[in-house]
Amino acid sequence: MEFTKKDLNKTLRVKPGDMEKNRTRWRIDASGKVLGRLAVDIAKLLLGKHKAYYSDFWDAGDFVLVENIDKIKVTGKKLADNVMYAYSGYKGNLKQVTRDLLMKNNPSKLLTFVVRGMLSKNKLRDKRLKRFKMVTGTTTEFDHFKPTVLTKIK
Repeated sequence: MEFTKKDLNKTLRVKPGDMEKNRTRWRIDASGKVLGRLAVDIAKLLLGKHKAYYSDFWDAGDFVLVENIDKIKVTGKKLADNVMYAYSGYKGNLKQVTRDLLMKNNPSKLLTFVVRGMLSKNKLRDKRLKRFKMVTGTTTEFDHFKPTVLTKIK
C-alpha cells in the first residue's frame, strides 16, 4: 500500500502490518558530521516524520544504521563543558561524565544519549531505539537489507 501527500485530506487508517512492510532501512556515514545535526536527522527517521501517515502514537519509523561514529565532530567547547548525568535514584549515586570522555571511550553511548533525548517521551521510545544501530568504522553485515544511503546531512 503506497501513501502520498494526496491522502492527507482524508482520514487515514493505517494497519500496523502495513507500517511494518513500509519500513525502509537507512545507512548514514557519520564521518565529519556535527553531533547535534546528525542526531536530529536520525530522530526524524526513527519517528517516521518524513512519512505521510506520521502520528506521535503510531510507531511508523524506519531502521537506521550509522557508520563511523568515532569520527563525529562536536563544535565549540561542548566536549569539555557539557556534562552528562545518570542518576539511579539512590542517595549519593549521581554519576557524571563529560562528553569528551564519552567520545574517547564509548562514542555509541554518547550518540544514543543524544538521540534518545530527541525522541518523544512515550511508551514507543524504547521500541524506536531498538531500530537504531551504530558501528565504529564500516560494515557489510546489513547489506542484505539493501539500505538507502542518506546524504542530506550537513
